Amino acid sequence: MPSFSKRSLDNLATCHKDLQRVAHEAIKHCDFTVICGHRGKAEQNKAFKERKSKLKWPDSKHNKVPALAMDCTPVPLDWKDINSFHEMAKHMKAAARKLGVTIRWGGDFRDFFDGPHWEL
Repeated sequence: MPSFSKRSLDNLATCHKDLQRVAHEAIKHCDFTVICGHRGKAEQNKAFKERKSKLKWPDSKHNKVPALAMDCTPVPLDWKDINSFHEMAKHMKAAARKLGVTIRWGGDFRDFFDGPHWEL
């Protein structure tokens, strides 16, 4: 069974308890890493400048304490393999349903595909 690295656990610890619960349930069925939870001002504005976020500080759900958003990537990671993000999404959504947590996936955004993004 997959498990989280220390880095993933540290990132996940900055997130809302409901996101933590969903991630811990999903990892039982699908290998992924948590690359980001909370983002500070400099990190958020850098993500905005690099077009990795559409929001500046403090408007992202990543900027809340605890973070109301997390970014996760499938393992192994291939940014061009969109199907691997969809596969991970199946498991994340199933975990959320099982736990009664309402989440939204960035892969379902209308204006752009944000495969790593999950938010309450």
